[in-house]
Amino acid sequence: MSENRVSKLQIGAFSLPSIPISALGLPLVVYLPAFYSQDVGLSLTLVGMIFMLVRLGDVLVDPMVGVFTDKFPARWGRRRHWLVISVPLLMISCYLLFMPLPGVGAIYLTAVLFVVYCGYSLSSITHMSWGAELSADYNERSTIQGAREFALIFGMFTVLTLPAIIENAAGGHGDGFLKMAAMGWFIIILLPVTIGIAVWAVGERAHVQPAHHIPFAEAWSIILRNKILQRMLVADLLVAIAPSITGALYIFFTAHVFGLAHSASLLLLIYFVAGFIGVPFWIKVAHKFGKHRALSIAMVYGAIVLPLVLLFPRGEFWWLFTGFTLYGLAYGAGSFLLRSVMADVTDYDNLQTGQQRTGLYFSLLSLTGKIGSALAVGITYPILDLIGFDAKGVNTPETLNQLAALYVVMPSLFMLAAAFVMWKFPLDRAAQEDIRRQLAERDGTHAEHNATEAAAALVQIGGLADNPPD
Repeated sequence: MSENRVSKLQIGAFSLPSIPISALGLPLVVYLPAFYSQDVGLSLTLVGMIFMLVRLGDVLVDPMVGVFTDKFPARWGRRRHWLVISVPLLMISCYLLFMPLPGVGAIYLTAVLFVVYCGYSLSSITHMSWGAELSADYNERSTIQGAREFALIFGMFTVLTLPAIIENAAGGHGDGFLKMAAMGWFIIILLPVTIGIAVWAVGERAHVQPAHHIPFAEAWSIILRNKILQRMLVADLLVAIAPSITGALYIFFTAHVFGLAHSASLLLLIYFVAGFIGVPFWIKVAHKFGKHRALSIAMVYGAIVLPLVLLFPRGEFWWLFTGFTLYGLAYGAGSFLLRSVMADVTDYDNLQTGQQRTGLYFSLLSLTGKIGSALAVGITYPILDLIGFDAKGVNTPETLNQLAALYVVMPSLFMLAAAFVMWKFPLDRAAQEDIRRQLAERDGTHAEHNATEAAAALVQIGGLADNPPD
């Protein structure tokens, strides 16, 4: 097998849409809940419940998006047209979410947030599915998903520079509405530019559909009995909850526990820069030890490093700088490694069902990620009210200690649980290569009558049509 089925230039172009997609995902977890409580004026419990319920409602949308995008290809291929369709939906809804008029209420937030999540689902599921189908090689899939994660983190720390610049210009404070508007315009401008480059420069691989198809109901029953998939989804849920807890509590932790409100955006920027630097390292670990082992190692590392912040003297910037740098090195590992593993799981499903259901499978992965982040906000914000935390006032040392413990202990336990689930994951390199061999043999048995259609399926608009696999 060739090691370079997809060129580095194509991987880079494919990864570009991750920048605005992640620039939207980060504020949804970190900035927008705090913004709508502190600046817009809604209560912590109300904001937490809205974000949790809307996201839990959105999980019903994800499988529909996955099935729909799998079922309706276009002349471009199976994925790219859906990515283009997501652009206007996201541009309009992001404008409304990031630039609300002062005094908007719960109904406004609920409605706009739901539309944003729908557009986010369509763009992220389509992009992940497209990436999973670019290569069949075990290691190259890690490289592609790693490059996508590289761009995701780049988008996160780039959008973070905007509130950091505003805070610095305003002497450590800055207007919340101005910060959100800056983030919103960053996303709105980059969405059409990056998606346009990606769909123009990168093609899609041929999809050879076997002659025999398992009925829809039976195919769904296979999903429900798929132990490998179930294990994957449990791991993704655990991995998603951990950073979502630290993300939901981050502003309060840095501002109230450490008294570094003026450095909050800068410290978060450092965290994502460390994650950006760490991605190539975790790609190498995955190539050497396998994706599932690399994920487990990263989770154990994060669970050990995060509690160190409890030992640091409060109010000291450089101590927290060091802690976030060390913890951030593992940030990107969980997301891209699980998505690379999911690409292998879709091969397993293809072998069982005779159907290429990448969109559906990645929608399930998106679903668990959303449930994780929804639970993080929906659980932690009411706990903040329960311990008597005041986001705008003075808090007792006991309350601040409880906040610090919540910030550290719960994520660490979830990371250790994810490491345990994935350590002996059965779909390793050898198993995936055997599945690809069986798929090649199966598809080869009826290759004669559909060879012409398979050749035509290599989309001619840019990319892989000019760089076919060996």
